[in-house]
Amino acid sequence: MKQPSPLAQARSFLFVPGNRPERFEKAARSGADAVVLDLEDAVPPGDKDAARQAVMEALPGLAAIGTALVVRINALAPAADPADLRALATVAAQGAPVGVMLPKAESAAQVQAVLATMGAAVPVLPLIESAAGWQALPAIAAAPGVLRLVVGHIDFMADTGLQCGEDEAELAPLRFAVAMATRLNALAPAVDGVTVAIHDDARLRLDTQRALRFGFGAKLCIHPRQVAVVHEALAPSAEEADWARRVLAADAQAGGAAVQVDGRMVDLPVVLQARRLLARVRDTAN
Repeated sequence: MKQPSPLAQARSFLFVPGNRPERFEKAARSGADAVVLDLEDAVPPGDKDAARQAVMEALPGLAAIGTALVVRINALAPAADPADLRALATVAAQGAPVGVMLPKAESAAQVQAVLATMGAAVPVLPLIESAAGWQALPAIAAAPGVLRLVVGHIDFMADTGLQCGEDEAELAPLRFAVAMATRLNALAPAVDGVTVAIHDDARLRLDTQRALRFGFGAKLCIHPRQVAVVHEALAPSAEEADWARRVLAADAQAGGAAVQVDGRMVDLPVVLQARRLLARVRDTAN
């Protein structure tokens, strides 16, 4: 049976600029579940070619470390040369497992363009970061090859003119739409955007917990120190895990009939909630 992509279970996606090859191995050994080698926003226009070459040369060695790898390519504009994909396809054909993060995703055709070059097996993670991406979300989420949806809220605000407060309540409709598209298409849990305050652990924890409330399962990180905080925030508390285990034990003993735990009725929806929570315990064991 085909094994699921490790990118489907990743909790943290750590960005590293493609033009900083001296940081690649450090990122891969940082404890992040996945490393995103970035050819897009983190790389100045004049460094694009050199960054592409550096990433392609490093991929085989990084793959041997065992951390899941993703390359964020440059946006697939209609007339753009897909040089990133062509180079990546060559490296992937040599056995380096890698996913593709697709920025400015605004159509299912863009996902298809990735598969046409990379092959049907490549996991694609579209970034929803524009009004056009939000409008095309149902088609993007349903496109073959899509593994997880990713929220790029900084670019989304720039594109739409939204001005968010600290709690980003204005972006709740976007996160809800991504959560529903994820569920409707049975995708791996969505990935939330970055927290730009690198040294504000409290803000990062709150942002990660908000993502979890929307059903997201991972977060983009821009510094290695953010990884441990994200993993901690995504992990259930000991009390939550104990409750979930008692719910499943009571359900098993009742043979699927309704039963009470802590004075509250337990039926199938509660059992499913307990199972999802315990799955997070396993996912956050490292």
